Amino acid sequence: MSAIRIAVTVVGAALTMSRHPAVRAGIQAVASNPKARETAITVTRSAAYNAGVIARHLMGRRAP
Repeated sequence: MSAIRIAVTVVGAALTMSRHPAVRAGIQAVASNPKARETAITVTRSAAYNAGVIARHLMGRRAP
């Protein structure tokens, strides 16, 4: 499976999950609490960085 297909699948799953009422309620709760919001931002940035590291390992430094 190509990296593009995997990325499209992940984005599609994230969009589907974000539309769920329980997920929306959780996001609303985090957004209303400043400390929880800051923690969520930190965790999201860390996860994005780690995903980039994994992608570089899988794809190599040079993409064709």
